Amino acid sequence: MKTTALTTALALTLMISAVQAQSFDRVVQAEVLPGWRNDDGSHTAALRITLNPGWKTYWRAPGDAGIPPRITWRGSRNIEAVDLDWPTPEVFDQNGMRSIGYSEEVIIPVHVAPQTQGKPVTVKAQLEIGVCRDICVPQTIKVKAELPPQGARDARIATAIVDQPLSAQDAHVGAVTCKVDPTKDGLRLTATVNMPHAGGTEVAVIETGDPQIWVAEGTTTRRGNTLVAQTEMMHVDEVPFMLDRSAIRITVLGSKHAVDIRGCSG
Repeated sequence: MKTTALTTALALTLMISAVQAQSFDRVVQAEVLPGWRNDDGSHTAALRITLNPGWKTYWRAPGDAGIPPRITWRGSRNIEAVDLDWPTPEVFDQNGMRSIGYSEEVIIPVHVAPQTQGKPVTVKAQLEIGVCRDICVPQTIKVKAELPPQGARDARIATAIVDQPLSAQDAHVGAVTCKVDPTKDGLRLTATVNMPHAGGTEVAVIETGDPQIWVAEGTTTRRGNTLVAQTEMMHVDEVPFMLDRSAIRITVLGSKHAVDIRGCSG
């Protein structure tokens, strides 16, 4: 079964079991918005995470001050693949360090591909997430839910699906190049992106696609229609590594919109 990130539980009526989970100290709760079955047999649901006032949780790339979310799907039934559409996050400043995430509530669309069409789909997941206010606290929430065989479209999920970074094409991104230089501990990557301004103070988040490669909080500067993002990276085991430019993912977060850029040339 292929995995990507998060999901949880809900619903009661017709073959749908209702489950809601919360942390032991009730700082955070999670539930599944059960969603609907699509014509191709896949299922669109969503994970809804709610936090107490003033608390926040983190995006898939949480920044140096954040805690990366992690999910395991052991015990799920009739699931071939699960993919998440992370909504556009906020940028926070925590004591001079940057974190990226969501305040008080986030609805994350979940796309589920069943192994066998027409059979029940049961999701069982363990969410390991960080939540922060004045301090950061790791939380583990276990959830389980059976997705409805038909379901109904949910405006909350539809809104979250729309609330995604623009594609490179839609944002009129031109050439994207990545220069890689060796450092004492790993590599320095300098990405040069030809693109219109995304508004305000832009933040570029660089991901490698390899969880074993740690990526530092980078810098972002602009020269006219050219955005330059630079960061350093190293292997978590402090060993040499190769960098696949085609797997590089650059998310530019601006005040007007965000942009999702996949891959770069040498």
